[in-house]
Amino acid sequence: MNLSELQKGEKGVITKVKGYGSFQKRIMEMGFVKGKTVNVIKCAPFKGPVEYSIMDYHVTLRRSEADLIEIVTPEEAMSIPSLIYEGTIDENIQKKSAQQQQKRINVAFVGNPNCGKTTLFNYLSGLRQHTGNYSGVTVDSSHAAYTHKGYNFNLVDLPGTYSLTAYTPEELFVRKYIFREHPDIVVNIVDATNLERNLYLTTQLIDMDIKVVLALNMYDDLGESGAKLEINDLASLLGIPIVPTIALNGTGVKELFDEIIEVYENRNPIVRHIHINYGKEVEKSIARIRTEIERVPQLLVKVSPRFLALKLLEQDKQAIRMVTKLDTESSILKCSYKEIERIELLRQEKCESVITNSKYGFINGALKTTYTPGKDKRRKHSNAVDKVLTHPVFGFPLFLFFIFLMFFSTFNIGAFPMEWIDSGINILNSFVKSSLPEGMLNDLITDGIISGCGSVLIFLPNIVILFLFISFMEDSGYMARASFMMDHAMHKLGLHGRSFIPLIMGFGCNVPAIMATRTIRNKNDRLLTILITPFMSCSARLPVYILFIGTFFPQRPTLVLFGIYLVGITMAVLSAKIFNKYFFKTKETPFVMELPPYRLPSLRSIIIHMWDKAGQYLKKVGGVILIAVIIIWALGYFPLNNDIELSYNNKIEQLKSELNANNSDSDALNTDIEQLNFRKNKELLENSYLGRIGKFIEPTIRPLGFDWHIGVTLLTGTAAKEIVISTFGVLMQTAAEGDEGDKILQTKLQNLKHESGKLKGEKVFTPAVALGFLVFVLIYFPCIGVVSAIAREAGSWRWAAFTILYTTGLAWFAAFFINIAGKFM
Repeated sequence: MNLSELQKGEKGVITKVKGYGSFQKRIMEMGFVKGKTVNVIKCAPFKGPVEYSIMDYHVTLRRSEADLIEIVTPEEAMSIPSLIYEGTIDENIQKKSAQQQQKRINVAFVGNPNCGKTTLFNYLSGLRQHTGNYSGVTVDSSHAAYTHKGYNFNLVDLPGTYSLTAYTPEELFVRKYIFREHPDIVVNIVDATNLERNLYLTTQLIDMDIKVVLALNMYDDLGESGAKLEINDLASLLGIPIVPTIALNGTGVKELFDEIIEVYENRNPIVRHIHINYGKEVEKSIARIRTEIERVPQLLVKVSPRFLALKLLEQDKQAIRMVTKLDTESSILKCSYKEIERIELLRQEKCESVITNSKYGFINGALKTTYTPGKDKRRKHSNAVDKVLTHPVFGFPLFLFFIFLMFFSTFNIGAFPMEWIDSGINILNSFVKSSLPEGMLNDLITDGIISGCGSVLIFLPNIVILFLFISFMEDSGYMARASFMMDHAMHKLGLHGRSFIPLIMGFGCNVPAIMATRTIRNKNDRLLTILITPFMSCSARLPVYILFIGTFFPQRPTLVLFGIYLVGITMAVLSAKIFNKYFFKTKETPFVMELPPYRLPSLRSIIIHMWDKAGQYLKKVGGVILIAVIIIWALGYFPLNNDIELSYNNKIEQLKSELNANNSDSDALNTDIEQLNFRKNKELLENSYLGRIGKFIEPTIRPLGFDWHIGVTLLTGTAAKEIVISTFGVLMQTAAEGDEGDKILQTKLQNLKHESGKLKGEKVFTPAVALGFLVFVLIYFPCIGVVSAIAREAGSWRWAAFTILYTTGLAWFAAFFINIAGKFM
């Protein structure tokens, strides 16, 4: 029978993994090998993927993929021989030592996702790199320095990866880094509660013949579960020293670095060079291929010959490319193909399956004599929570409720600190304006810098609240469950279930979301996700939404904000359907994703994440936005038009003289003077460089109900979406009526009027135009940072240019439709 036939709560024992290529390789590396017991935990709604338990951890598969795994009942499995542990080949020599450079040691951190690798790295380095409780958060390497006992350590946190095959960008990146940079020590962080699964990566590090120290992380959870591990015995079997650690509080860190120093200085007796025994016939093939490899000296410099031989037997594409470049006679490849054919004929299964089974056989044998399992309380609690949060009926509505709650809190709770910041900015602006003499410097600081940056700064509380929710969902493990529930829906769109995590991350910032698509195996799936990610409303757009919703839709702010986000999601869905139908028709990769146990995020972790995002926002205000505000102010201030200035100043002086000479009604004359000031500033702005640019592009946006002021803000918003608000802040200083009550930007926007055409004298922002403007900001031209990220991750600027064109064109048509519909309604 097949695995897909099992019902919830039933068990089966694997007898065979069918299928070919990437599916079979990935599924076996995840632990689905002959003789392993699989338990069905739950099924996702709408006939989505199924969650299975294997090797004491949880993983998800689609039903179509479970069809490719043959099983028998536990009773029938009694006759199946278990994986054979054939021991190790011990050459009884220490690994080569790196050359000392004034007690400087280069250390690379390697480990599975969710093993606590980045948490340990952050503790050591003092950095605040965010770690989420799902695969693929660390999508690039991070560097830091650390000092211990007179040694200087260069630390590198490499991406989380399950193995070192050339299957995903993370795996290839880690492998290339180790071979190119030659770190002195590789610290392999292992989850102590999931040894069998985590040690698969360790076996590949053993094959690479490098110096390794194993950090047994979450050691406290191992003790609480009642499990027992003979650490010294396991270390002797692996030839690798093992140090228990608890990354969250730094337990074992000093001991870990003591061990690193001992291994580096070749003083640790445990360190020895072992070879995992892959069986008599495979070892014969490894020896034959190694003989051919050793005839090419260039290869010996780049990689361990045994590791390369194993990868060639697994038909690793990157290994094949490396050999093809350096082996002109192709003798190595010919030998490897011959040996693959021989092994598969003898064993009647794929050669890479034979090697994977042998690795797990080695792990089983090592743990059988050193490890006594206990009960994982975390998993028990996670299963209880999952019964509610991933329920086939209630799971999806609960997810929508959490998202709605996030938006409600962002808008309503954030309103109070926004008012405090706004009041402080107004007080500062008034103080500076009265303290400095009138002139260009006064105008630059007050009308430009303070008003422009201040109009963006007041939205800081909303950004913090948004990332509070996103951080909690990531750190707790709920984000991985959201992917599990959404896979069926994503599959219908031609997307992979893993696409859901980058898309959700896009609500925070599109740049790291696009980088997170590296966790998607298939190139077309990854590219499709990249192209639709800009439709996810990032936090940079949030200030624009809040300003305009509060100004024009104050009665239903949460509903409108939620609706805007849904519009973005809908646009992403429709684009995915179209792109998948016409551009990306290739077959998807399997949905295989670990579901880690729920963890209650630490308050420190969440606060650090919020503080980091607040810091990034403030840096943007003090960097890109400040520069943009000054440029916008300058474009609106120059060229100086002395004739207009002199003409209006003469009229104002004349009115003041009449007031003094005739004792006229001072209130009426003051109103006339204010009107003259308003017309003067308006005419100066229209004749400025900024006004000329706006007037030039106005015909293209007039069908949308927009005027030249809006056109200018949209142009400046291509640098960063927050600048839209800054630009309005600068423009509205002189473009609206000058009475005391109009100092608030919202009032000035409400009173902004068309200056030409059929609509001259009418208000620019009707509810339809305001909604069309919000949708335009949602869809059009991603910011420069996102465009750069698209070009980098997609591998070509053509995709970045395509994104600019299709999003801006789509934004125009959407706003046009809303404007026309608003007129009829």
